[in-house]
Amino acid sequence: MKTDIIKYDFKTGLPQEFEIVDLATLYQEFKNTLTTTHRTGFYHIIWFQQGNPTHLADFNPIKISPNSLLFLNKDTVHRFDKETKFEGKILLFTESFFCKTKTDTKFLRNTPLFNELFSITPIQIQKQSEVFANLMQSMADELQKTKDHFQADILQNLLKNFLLHSEREYEQQNLFEVKKGADFDIVILFKDLLEANFKNQKQVNFYAKALIITEKRLNQATSKVIGKTPKEIIDDRIILEIKRILVHTTGSIKEIGYSLGFEEPTNFIKYFKKHSQMTPVEFREKNSLA
Repeated sequence: MKTDIIKYDFKTGLPQEFEIVDLATLYQEFKNTLTTTHRTGFYHIIWFQQGNPTHLADFNPIKISPNSLLFLNKDTVHRFDKETKFEGKILLFTESFFCKTKTDTKFLRNTPLFNELFSITPIQIQKQSEVFANLMQSMADELQKTKDHFQADILQNLLKNFLLHSEREYEQQNLFEVKKGADFDIVILFKDLLEANFKNQKQVNFYAKALIITEKRLNQATSKVIGKTPKEIIDDRIILEIKRILVHTTGSIKEIGYSLGFEEPTNFIKYFKKHSQMTPVEFREKNSLA
């Protein structure tokens, strides 16, 4: 029987809400946990140094090559490969650790590295391995020191440099052209509103009014930055949540639909089938081992 998706909070008792762990050691100790679908309330930077595993994130299999970085936003539903051996490092941190100022918060929200509106794509770092290795080692060395009132800021600055170098690689590898500016700001605000309201608000006009812009202006922004209309983005978010609940819980179709604002089961089934080419029951059966 499936239960609710397991969610893990950050480990308690550490000097900082920031940790670097050897991936092989972590995998050896917690293989069953890591290879079972789960979500966490903190951010992941996974440096796969050796091996070619497939990482599953929100039903998307991500093929990993050696010497690549994978960035996972908090609350992403994912699991590690059970069959393939791999080695590397994993850096974990919380939002409260990184976001000391409004500027920090804006940076973390705006970077494409952790933004679920963009595809989750590993970054290859062969040419820049030394840069990332040095930054990772500097963070590891700082963690070994006795905690003082400098440590959190030093770690946060090193982490931000790591993220900036990663974002540079992200853009240079043409994984996605990030068009920052007024349109990008609108999209980020729209994303935040959507995350808070998608279960009950599915109409574009609600979000446009909340942003104090026209539906046309919102459409211009999302189309330019992401290549999708606001309605497509809303539907994508709702469908993702439906898939998560279908596969990882035992709720009835009627209960799931109602929890996401569909009062009539028939409307819920039609909506899901329109966007997934199968009924909720068919999807659940097909992905029962996902």
